[in-house]
Amino acid sequence: PVKRTKRRYLAVQLDCEGVPSEREIMDAVWGSVTKLFGEVGASLTGLVLIAFDGDRKVAVIRCALVSLLSVRASLAAVTRVSGNDAALHVLAVSGTLKALFANLD
Repeated sequence: PVKRTKRRYLAVQLDCEGVPSEREIMDAVWGSVTKLFGEVGASLTGLVLIAFDGDRKVAVIRCALVSLLSVRASLAAVTRVSGNDAALHVLAVSGTLKALFANLD
């Protein structure tokens, strides 16, 4: 039997000027993960952007539980998004989207 991968959902606050696209945010995150942990480390994270609220600048990102600490470190290391200075702050981490959105409200 194949074991299911445990996942975690992170609510991330984007602190920058302007509103970047979802693609630009994920490009910055993937670049940071790859720079810190290499291609193999990045492939283990299973990063996926679930949602992005442009008005509040809050993104919801899914990752594998085993790489949660690596992803958090990579988010902290992001300094630029789409050519502008930026910072990413983790607001909450949860095992389900329902609990995550309940924590954000």
